[in-house]
Amino acid sequence: MSRIAIDVMGGDNAPYEIIKGCVEASKNISSTLVLVGNEQIISEQLKGATYNKDKIEIIHAEEVITMEDAPVQAIRQKKQSSMVIGLKLLKDKQVDGFISAGSSGALLTGATLIVGRIRGVDRPALAPIIPTKTGYSLLIDSGANADVKPGYLVQFARMGSVYMKCCMGVEKPKVGLINIGVEEEKGNQLTKEAFKLLSEDTQIAFSGNIEARDIPSGKVDVLVCDGFVGNVVLKFMEGFGGWILSMLKAEFMRNFKTKFAALLLKKGIYTIKDKFSYSTKGGAPFLGVKGLVVKTHGSSKAQEIYSTIFQTEGFIREGLIEKLESNLSENIN
Repeated sequence: MSRIAIDVMGGDNAPYEIIKGCVEASKNISSTLVLVGNEQIISEQLKGATYNKDKIEIIHAEEVITMEDAPVQAIRQKKQSSMVIGLKLLKDKQVDGFISAGSSGALLTGATLIVGRIRGVDRPALAPIIPTKTGYSLLIDSGANADVKPGYLVQFARMGSVYMKCCMGVEKPKVGLINIGVEEEKGNQLTKEAFKLLSEDTQIAFSGNIEARDIPSGKVDVLVCDGFVGNVVLKFMEGFGGWILSMLKAEFMRNFKTKFAALLLKKGIYTIKDKFSYSTKGGAPFLGVKGLVVKTHGSSKAQEIYSTIFQTEGFIREGLIEKLESNLSENIN
């Protein structure tokens, strides 16, 4: 039986929403959840809750890493923080996965320094799935590495391909390099050099450059870019999705006729809403780390924590980390 550690103190809505999500997940999950945080607060919250007592354990943590803390300094100095303790549990193989809604910078730093990288991987990358016309695509990197080398993008492409095959059932994932044009000569020095390397790589199915306007089409399964570009794409899509939904709501609530139309289209509207809602999709793994580290939104509430726990259990069941190691350790330059 797998064990998943959760940083109860990380995130804007910690600890109460995090605990609430864990409580709900405990009723339907096969894994044991290890709640890392202030034991007194966690115990008080659990007192009035209905949950599977066999599926929840508590490990006390004295300190908390905040969003304002400098990542490297926080990881090195706050040894008793919920994040550091959770990462150490993962390193020591006392748990099979670790989830946090805390500081992305601190989590990446801690995952790299404490858990370590898969052999041959220079930079772990944050890899969320994003909605497209045909289903979902993997965006890698979405914010872990603002400055990269061309070779890193090849590593991202390989890791993303393993993820999509292993966890999303795509037999031969198509890889696209996000750029300002589809032509080979377009872009900056980074994308031009990366294009050449990706084209020569026999381990991936490289489809060439892809422009931002074509991302929602689902033409490729793995979207490769540096963390700066990826974070802009991710945040824009989240904001655009919310704007579209608010526009639809305002239009359908305009008068009796539009309200009636909304009633007829209710199922379709909820399908669109679910497609754009990150709360039901879980978090994003840091691919390239030797253990399973999953980052959820800093604003995560119970629903996303619940979804992320189930997502993480799926990663464990599919052997994502093991497959990344076996596919990448011998081959990444």
